[in-house]
Amino acid sequence: MTVTAGMVKELRERTGAGMMECKKALVEADGDLDLAAENMRKAGLAKADKKAGRVAAEGAVQVAVADDQKRAAIVEINSETDFVASSEDFRRFASRVADIALSETPADLDALLATDFDGGSVEEARRALIAKVGENISVRRFAVVESDDRIGSYVHGSRIGVLVAMRGADADLAKDIAMHIAASKPQHVSGDDIPADVLAKEKEILSEQAKTEGKPENIIEKMVVGRLQKFIGEITLLGQPFIKDPDMSVERLLEDKSAEVASFIRFEVGEGIEKKADDFVAEVMAQVRGEA
Repeated sequence: MTVTAGMVKELRERTGAGMMECKKALVEADGDLDLAAENMRKAGLAKADKKAGRVAAEGAVQVAVADDQKRAAIVEINSETDFVASSEDFRRFASRVADIALSETPADLDALLATDFDGGSVEEARRALIAKVGENISVRRFAVVESDDRIGSYVHGSRIGVLVAMRGADADLAKDIAMHIAASKPQHVSGDDIPADVLAKEKEILSEQAKTEGKPENIIEKMVVGRLQKFIGEITLLGQPFIKDPDMSVERLLEDKSAEVASFIRFEVGEGIEKKADDFVAEVMAQVRGEA
């Protein structure tokens, strides 16, 4: 398989490694980006794979919270440009869809799109908005969160939204935890929530990294245990330093407040969506050559 400059560029963005290392890894992986990124991590040439954090679409995240603070909904609505995403029509539509998700608790996205929207359906309202603004609009995803105690919520600039179900928390603590999740992007509440296959894969990668450092086998095992604990701390809410007081972990903060986090949802606009990057220089040059 031919390794293109675009593939090398994407692998560099994912791993932070040099161009030649990325090209070599792609050649050895026969053009498989995921395998190349994994092999580079094993060889110690990349610290992390940033694939999951790519953000390439426009739109907004909208949250709706019930009056009793025990139920809340979050939706992501996408548009083609930030100009449309900031328009009053778009924001009104997003807010209305969030309210509908909260009140109706649809089973899935198709059910949400079929739900009543001022006499029509959400899907019909979406199509009407497309006709009005001249851009494609999509209702990408939604979630409804419930708690027997309290829901904390936070929206950062309409691009990041968080809902967190808590027990024993007052309004201020619930908001602080939601803000922390928005900023620090934990993937799980605690280490117990991390799938076994994810931990196994990370342990395999860390073991390969340690072997490249030429350490004895007994030292490698201790290094892997320590690094795996660090990995767990980085991706779990309880293991992270609290954003407002880095000397204290979130777990310690919750213990001091006699509070618990049951679950959380974090949406970021466009996360995981790849949008074609226009090469305007190439377009102009192609046009010039065509005219010539």
